[in-house]
Amino acid sequence: MLAAAGLAFAAEAPAVDETEIKAALGADGAGAEDIAETLAEVKARRISERRPAALVVGADQVLEFEGELFDKPGSRDEARNHLRRLRGKTHRLVSSVVVIRGGARIWHHTAEARLTMRLAGDPFIERYLDVALDPAGDDVLGSVGAYRIEGLGAQLFSRMEGDVFTIQGMPLLPLLEFLREHGVVAR
Repeated sequence: MLAAAGLAFAAEAPAVDETEIKAALGADGAGAEDIAETLAEVKARRISERRPAALVVGADQVLEFEGELFDKPGSRDEARNHLRRLRGKTHRLVSSVVVIRGGARIWHHTAEARLTMRLAGDPFIERYLDVALDPAGDDVLGSVGAYRIEGLGAQLFSRMEGDVFTIQGMPLLPLLEFLREHGVVAR
């Protein structure tokens, strides 16, 4: 997403235990917005420890459906179950982005999208998983809803409310505005 927007950057894995953080926040009654923002901040803070002079961007996304937070599916069976539970219903995607420099949070933004999945039949779901789990394609096991709206995944939905970047995992337009204001991206 950042590369497509013309930004030069280095991507680094932060090595954080998202499951543990989500469980702790959930036990404290945190909602999807707080969890997405906290995970984005923890990721950015971890990288900032290694690169204190850098402007570090962390992002995360949480899927909330009927009061439950979904995790990334660990298998085709889990992905199938996600899609079957979501079909014909609306769920929320909450995406957050946090910017840290020198260990200090200097900016953040959280956005929400609502997606309604059509009543996709089991044969379509199986065909979708055949394509989406193909090693040459996008692996939907890395997505909380077991889908990506790019390509065939768009056919899973009857309605989407919210910007496409929030749906894809990061509220990009507010981040670009922040980067313009700070001279990182040309005005």
